[in-house]
This record gives sequence, structure tokens and C-alpha cells, in this order.
Amino acid sequence: MSLTVIQNDITKLKVDAIVNAANAALAPGGGVCGAIFAAAGYQDLDQACRKLGGCPTGQAVITEGFALPAKYIVHTVGPIWRGGSAGEEELLRSCYRTSLALAWQTGCRSVAFPLISAGIYGYPLKEALAIALQEMEDFLTDHPMDLTLAVLDPAIVTLADQLRKG
Repeated sequence: MSLTVIQNDITKLKVDAIVNAANAALAPGGGVCGAIFAAAGYQDLDQACRKLGGCPTGQAVITEGFALPAKYIVHTVGPIWRGGSAGEEELLRSCYRTSLALAWQTGCRSVAFPLISAGIYGYPLKEALAIALQEMEDFLTDHPMDLTLAVLDPAIVTLADQLRKG
């Protein structure tokens, strides 16, 4: 179906699921994670995440969306950048793959992602963006979905356009 990159607040998007750039404990955090907890309803989401008991790096789990316009929240734990020789690329790719597979299995046909690991986890922006775009485009070859990469910085939208044009 489609992949779009937009400048928007992921918590405002009316999609089947949004993806949370979570930590391994699924605890409330800063950045995208903090915004999602605030918009979903802190107590409800915190309680649902505690019941799940955490999530390994590169994997994904799902909760309901609570007060969000999205029905579900897929929580995925991105790798912390350690220079590129600690398996970060495969773990980041796995975040997108497992999130998409879980959303698909749950019946979601529209999913919005933030740019995983490129914030406080320090993954180099251009590389993180290229991985995100490639993994989402690859998934779309066999799965009819509407995918969105929602970012706050307009420069990232421009960079995504450049990467997609080759």
C-alpha cells in the first residue's frame, strides 16, 4: 500500500497502531515514550506495561492504546548505539520487523512509527532512517498496509525524501 514520512506528533495520528520507542523495562521514559504515556493515560499504560514484564532489545510487545486515537501501541526496544560493532544494525532492523509482524498478526493495517534509536539512544540519524525506510518498504512487498514514519524535525522528512530517491 503506502509508506509516508511526515512531520507530526505520533500521539495524534488516527491509525490502528503506533509504535513506542520503549526501554527494556517498558517503563515510562522521555522523548517519544514519555509523550505516548502522557497521551495514552499514564496509569493505564504503566499498569499494562508492568503486566508484560519487559521486552528484550530488538523485540516487540503490544498493549491497547487507551486514550490515544490508535487502538494499539506496539512497544519495541531499540539498541543503544555503541559504535556499530555490537550488533546494533541487526537489532534495529529486528525492531521494525517484529513490530510490523506483531501489528499485522493483531489485524492492524495502518501503523505509525517514530524513528527508533535515533534520539537518546544515539544511533546515527541517516543510518537509522535508512534502516527504517528499508525495513518498512520490504514489509510492504508482501503485506498491504499503510505505514507512516512520524518525526518532529522537518529536516528528517527532507532527508527521507533524499534517501528514497536514491
